[in-house]
Amino acid sequence: MRVLHLVKTADGASWAADQAAELVKLGVEIHVALPRAHGRAVKKWSDGGAVIHILPTDIPVRTPWGTIAAAKQLAALVGTVKPDLLHSHFFGSTVLLRMALGKKHGIPRIFQVPGPLHLEHRLWRQLELSSAGSNDFWVGSSQCIVRHYRAAGVARNRLYLSYYGLPLSDCQTARTGELRRRYGIPDHFKVIGNANFMYPPKWYLGQSVGLKAHEDVIDALGIVTRQRSDVVGVLIGGSSIASAGYENSLRRRARKVDGDRILLTGYVPVEEIRRMWPDFDIAVHVPTSENCGGVGEPMLAGVPTIAGRVGGLPEVVLDGVTGSLVPIRQPEELARAIIRVLDAPEHSRALAKAGQQLMRRMTSLDRIGHEMLAIYKHILGHVSEPPRFFHPVETLEPAAAGAWEFRDSAF
Repeated sequence: MRVLHLVKTADGASWAADQAAELVKLGVEIHVALPRAHGRAVKKWSDGGAVIHILPTDIPVRTPWGTIAAAKQLAALVGTVKPDLLHSHFFGSTVLLRMALGKKHGIPRIFQVPGPLHLEHRLWRQLELSSAGSNDFWVGSSQCIVRHYRAAGVARNRLYLSYYGLPLSDCQTARTGELRRRYGIPDHFKVIGNANFMYPPKWYLGQSVGLKAHEDVIDALGIVTRQRSDVVGVLIGGSSIASAGYENSLRRRARKVDGDRILLTGYVPVEEIRRMWPDFDIAVHVPTSENCGGVGEPMLAGVPTIAGRVGGLPEVVLDGVTGSLVPIRQPEELARAIIRVLDAPEHSRALAKAGQQLMRRMTSLDRIGHEMLAIYKHILGHVSEPPRFFHPVETLEPAAAGAWEFRDSAF
């Protein structure tokens, strides 16, 4: 079986490269189209056994006159590789691929949807759906995404579910002190924060804060640090060069809210972040739109986690079972949740242990590789039954599972 993956970035989307490496182990011949020959993720694709092709893989929004040329290059690559399946991981790559080949092309096309953002906005949702043909299929990386497509009228037999995975062996679980040493944080301080890229607000989507709502996290941390003298906020991550102004505005906001007790570190390589997670006492993630990202690695590290009640996050942060949920865009509620976790350390550690158990099963690359191969085989008609949807509660110990009723399911 030969599959051509399309990824719009040579620096990110390591989750797609990790998944592809598992498929290579299972005997799938993986090709990938990347926009550049150099980038932080290129070696990961190469080391995983993928054949790399360099060409534009996204709609050139800033130079729209180049769209036709990009589509022609992509169509030529498909003709050269002759894959059995086409597998794209981003909105722009998916739409460009459909433009390149037309609605009636014979090769099945999979859009593994990394997040629900475009589905939450009518114009972008309609653009994506209207470009699809009878040979297009969707793999939601959360039940939330599957529900969005079902609500939009996509047939159930064209929808699959597969959560993205994480390399469990790379995820540190024992506290090393690396974060505290690097940033000079005393051992007795409680470290609260997250690790996210800083996306500036998109006015055309009606956003007043960045996608990851760093503004709300900073404001909530300010409330907490004014009540607790033993707390420091740490927000790991940076922005693109083009968005440096936004990152600087967040630094100014943090200084205004509480001087030097809310630290913005800037960019840190993902390998180093994974070693630092156990140094956190609480992870907080309250974006305005999200799939299941931003919580997997802290939960794997056994860190008590507070997440926004949005997108796919309630599928992994089961309120009162594997963590705590709060409404988004309400810093005061987030601050109260942080105080509750600080005041109940034993209970919080018990929830974190259940969350760690859930994430180890949910994000297992071995499980996900076999699941994706089963999806490929079903689409190609090699097997009659699709793989069943993974249900988070099934991974929990009976006591924890019995405390939770998953009311919002895509089954």
